[in-house]
Amino acid sequence: MDGGEGRTGDILKRHLIGVWWRQRGWDAPVEIVDAEGAFLFEASGRRVLDFSSQLMCSNLGHKNRAVIESIVRQARKIPYASPAFALEVRAEAIKSLLGIMPKGIEKFFFTTSGSEANEAAVSIVRSYQRPRGAYKIISRYASYHGSTAAAASCTGDPRRWRAEPAGRIPGIVFAPDCYCYRCPFRLEYPGCGIACAEYVKYILENEGNVAGVIVEPIVGTNGVIVPVDEYMPRLKSIAEENGALLITDEVMCGWGRTGAWFAFEHWGIVPDLVTTAKGSTGAYSPLGITAVRRDVAEKVEEMGFAHSHTYEAHPLALAPLSTVISEYRRLNLLAHVREMDRYLNRRLNELKERHPSVGDIRGRGLFWAIELVKDRKTLLPFNTRAEKVSGQSMMVDKITAEMYRLGVYLHGWINNLVIAPPLIVGKEEIDLGIDALDAALKISDQKARG
Repeated sequence: MDGGEGRTGDILKRHLIGVWWRQRGWDAPVEIVDAEGAFLFEASGRRVLDFSSQLMCSNLGHKNRAVIESIVRQARKIPYASPAFALEVRAEAIKSLLGIMPKGIEKFFFTTSGSEANEAAVSIVRSYQRPRGAYKIISRYASYHGSTAAAASCTGDPRRWRAEPAGRIPGIVFAPDCYCYRCPFRLEYPGCGIACAEYVKYILENEGNVAGVIVEPIVGTNGVIVPVDEYMPRLKSIAEENGALLITDEVMCGWGRTGAWFAFEHWGIVPDLVTTAKGSTGAYSPLGITAVRRDVAEKVEEMGFAHSHTYEAHPLALAPLSTVISEYRRLNLLAHVREMDRYLNRRLNELKERHPSVGDIRGRGLFWAIELVKDRKTLLPFNTRAEKVSGQSMMVDKITAEMYRLGVYLHGWINNLVIAPPLIVGKEEIDLGIDALDAALKISDQKARG
């Protein structure tokens, strides 16, 4: 992305601590002065399509009036009160969640981010399993669960590397992914017998002391990896058979992103814990949610749950939650996402036919990824995780920079471009984004092997 606009971007470059990677040579960020619907507006007045919903979180688009008003009303009423007090906004948030969560998921812990939601989930699982001495958590390599200690430790991608060893909690074990395009066992579905799930069973049986399993039902920034139909039900049964609790991380794939309230619904399972954030408020306020099976939460409460913070169940964070759920229903967004799924799927596969650097197209709802490759036959990637960590130039960054020049903001990560527009998007905006992708992919095509 090109440099910032005037003094605002320069101030941020000079005084704001940059995140995740090396910041030397970092251009001043682009200044955005307004946003509306699916579009951002620069100080110059230029309109930019938000084709990744910022960080896959602005699900309702920008400036939804009802959501904004819900925050304003709460700010005027009670902007803050200790978690020890009963507030109407807290009760309303819980009642709204009970209307969309599966039966049995009835207890909640509120934080201010997805990282904290996962942090709480690990704490709850370990507390619940303490009587039997289980503490280990199984995660997967193509995963991101957050930046706080437990969440970062459960993260399989390179964002964990910099936190090691001091910033990592003990007892995290990684399993292979249900990643058919790059199967870690070099098998093919369906003859594989879902080896990726069966290997989790092997880990559980041989590690011992496993308290829980945490997965993104549909992997997020690490490639929007959609599992085969048998995977999630088998994973749930394996966890149950071995006394482990299943945590589904719905921070990114939840809240209508895939055409259901939560992605786990596509496979007819009910996890023991659900963590989520982002779309719960459409990113209008910072809210994280850890939703827990009632019997699990009550057992933990009996033993004493030593986990909280000043901003737990913050009134302004919770204020838009019930309004957001109402807006999803008023706009019939789940059905709309399923309709747009078919259209976006077709348009993306048209790109695959035209561009040799497009290796795989995968996704569900309005949550898709393009995986770039130098060679389709060998699946040779343009870049590696190690290259990302070392600060080398990434092909996805070149493509997203070109797209931004063309008026479309898109998120790229290592070899994947994440297409996740606001759920209010229509075919016209999708076409605008796809046309920019069509032009930008010529950059990677020049380096592909046909």
